[in-house]
Amino acid sequence: MKIIRVKDEIEGGQEALALFKDQVKQGAHVFGLATGSTPNTTYQALCQSDLDFSEAISINLDEYVGLSHNDPQSYYSYMVEHLFKQKPFKHSYLPDGTNEDADEECQRYSRIIAQNPVDFQLLGIGRNGHIGFNEPGSPFDGTTRKIKLTESTLNANARFFANEADVPRYAYSMGIGEIMQAKTILLEAYGMNKADAIQKTIEGPVTPNVPASILQKHPNVYFILDEEAASKLSK
Repeated sequence: MKIIRVKDEIEGGQEALALFKDQVKQGAHVFGLATGSTPNTTYQALCQSDLDFSEAISINLDEYVGLSHNDPQSYYSYMVEHLFKQKPFKHSYLPDGTNEDADEECQRYSRIIAQNPVDFQLLGIGRNGHIGFNEPGSPFDGTTRKIKLTESTLNANARFFANEADVPRYAYSMGIGEIMQAKTILLEAYGMNKADAIQKTIEGPVTPNVPASILQKHPNVYFILDEEAASKLSK
């Protein structure tokens, strides 16, 4: 476990860019990608860089159930706006939120992950310690599944929607077992509202109650944290 402390998200994006460049030099070909506000500066840095992903593959962590790729609030639209429009990949995979057959969609996405082992996985973290949409109590060996989002996650995501009632209640998410198969993992966290989750993730017991705590068991994981997110760490 390597912890990189930064003063703010801008510096964090530059540190993440350096890690992406290093991974590319080492031959990384498949990149696991995240959405939300946390990776914004990382994607900005990638878009402004000279990195070329035209022969690479991206696999996103999750997608809202019920939203099509054309929906402006879908994670597909987010990725196009923040990264793919300027840095296209040869293939970019996201769950299909319009597939109403959850078993079929989850099995399809798990096959994609198995066929394209992730070299470098980017993560954010929820206030309750979730990674992807794997909420507290999720199995550590889980594969892609349909997940009912907790109230805290719904409240955190409501800011992206015009009305709270419009926030999807379910998502398809890569499972923790699949996330842990990535060769290298980078988790970014910024702000005081992530401090508790970070302290429990890095220094607390490994428990499904804090899904991200399983990262303590990964052989090659990086954390990029600003001063506030790291403020409750004792070390």
